[in-house]
Amino acid sequence: MSATRPPTRQARGDATRRQILDVAERIFADIGYAAARLDHVAEAVGIRRPSILYYFSGKQPLYDEVEADIFASMHEFVMKRMEGVSEPMTRLLALLDAWLDFLVGRPTAARIIQRLIADSAAYGDNPVRFSETALQDIEDVVTAGVMSGQFQPVSAMVLLNTVAGGALLYVCNAHQLGPARSYDPAAPEQLAEFRTMIHRLARAAVTPDR
Repeated sequence: MSATRPPTRQARGDATRRQILDVAERIFADIGYAAARLDHVAEAVGIRRPSILYYFSGKQPLYDEVEADIFASMHEFVMKRMEGVSEPMTRLLALLDAWLDFLVGRPTAARIIQRLIADSAAYGDNPVRFSETALQDIEDVVTAGVMSGQFQPVSAMVLLNTVAGGALLYVCNAHQLGPARSYDPAAPEQLAEFRTMIHRLARAAVTPDR
């Protein structure tokens, strides 16, 4: 008969693991994979380094779990937003809105994804190991629109790099343009203005020439 952990102990363990992941996400976002140390995470959580190794065997497994959690959470967020939406343009805009709202609500995720684009050290040997779901989401939406004849032939990756990628800059650039140009990405009027621009660009990118 296998031993099981008491429920209260299990709950404490789950809470500690979650706290480690949340703190690690912030640290990886702030200083990058290469500069981050397990000691940084342990100190911020208020535990000893060996306690982190109880849950994660090293920095790379901890980082992998952070990245996996980001993309899994983003995919779940997208699926909820697109549930019951079938019209291609409405579905594309719902996908872009979901990505934008997810990143605005979780700016550490935006900064990690932006770091991933520039810093290959954190990737390991499979750059799409965790981001595959996001790439597949946009490919599926664009392919369905093209097949229906409502979208002109367009590369999903071109759309990702031009229109969708703007959401990363919108979140990450908020305080990187100098005091006179700083903004709050979550401010309703600011967010609405950016969302309108994203919609306009997306429509222009996929609407067939008449």
